[in-house]
Amino acid sequence: MAVLSTEDEGKFLMDAQGEQIGIVTEVDPKGQVAYVEPDPDLTEAWVQGLGFGDADEDDIEVAADAIGTITDSELRVTVDL
Repeated sequence: MAVLSTEDEGKFLMDAQGEQIGIVTEVDPKGQVAYVEPDPDLTEAWVQGLGFGDADEDDIEVAADAIGTITDSELRVTVDL
């Protein structure tokens, strides 16, 4: 299981094949769930990259145990969402 933190906000979420799913808008305080904006527009991506965004009602919840790899720029899931 991956350990998520607020430092992961603004990173891209990628599927197992390397396709972009969305961008992480928020990580819950316990680091167990990442909230992901699917298909963000340029403004949303820029705001999230600066760490100023928040999760909203259309975000996807991704459990930390579905994430296999975390790098400086992305999180990669190991299962289909």
